[in-house]
Amino acid sequence: MSASTYHGGCLCGRIRFQARGPAENPHTCSCKYCQRHTGSLTASWVEFPLERVSWTGPGGAPSTFRSSDYSSRAFCASCGSSLGAIDDAPTIALLLGCFDDNQHPALMPTAHSYSDERPTWWHVGDRP
Repeated sequence: MSASTYHGGCLCGRIRFQARGPAENPHTCSCKYCQRHTGSLTASWVEFPLERVSWTGPGGAPSTFRSSDYSSRAFCASCGSSLGAIDDAPTIALLLGCFDDNQHPALMPTAHSYSDERPTWWHVGDRP
């Protein structure tokens, strides 16, 4: 994976980030936490160590909600955009839709977590 620098942020632009690669563990997830956090049946994520992510927008760091005993969900308090999850690991998993350039090959998901929690009619990618 590339050692690129990635940029992104929320819908209103108050929360912006810079993540220094390489991007790690690009994946999709259909667990109930991801579904409720994003309002989607499947979330697309990529992970970075905490020390390689900087919050650069005028809003500073995102607001968080403690969603489990190991992770908090990050969002913009102004526009409500979901940005990712900040794990105790310390890892930050950023949602791919938040990236300015989500077409970068290093961000392409290579695995799907909790596929058994998606509806049987929902298919991710080209495979059933």
